[in-house]
Amino acid sequence: MNMMDMFGKMKEVQSRMKDAQENLSAVTETGESGAGLVKVTVNGLKNVLKIEIDPDLIKPDDREMLQDLIVAATNKAMSNVETKAREQLRQATEGLLPNIPGLNLDGLM
Repeated sequence: MNMMDMFGKMKEVQSRMKDAQENLSAVTETGESGAGLVKVTVNGLKNVLKIEIDPDLIKPDDREMLQDLIVAATNKAMSNVETKAREQLRQATEGLLPNIPGLNLDGLM
């Protein structure tokens, strides 16, 4: 592969990565905690989109538990959406770069 081809490929990779990153807002994931009593939905940009709380949990005595469940559901959703986002970026650049051991594009997310 000559240098001009390599630069062309890198430009295409950059373009596809930019497109994929822009599409991350459409990638969503929901995390649940407390057997589904608390649900948090996030997008691939790691923005919280929605928090759903079962009405039975909204009691003054359960405030601390509710806070813990929200944190757990949010963390689960963030973890799940990161996996989806990484896969989407991988698919967007598939076949553009040679398989180079140790090349990690995760930092581009």
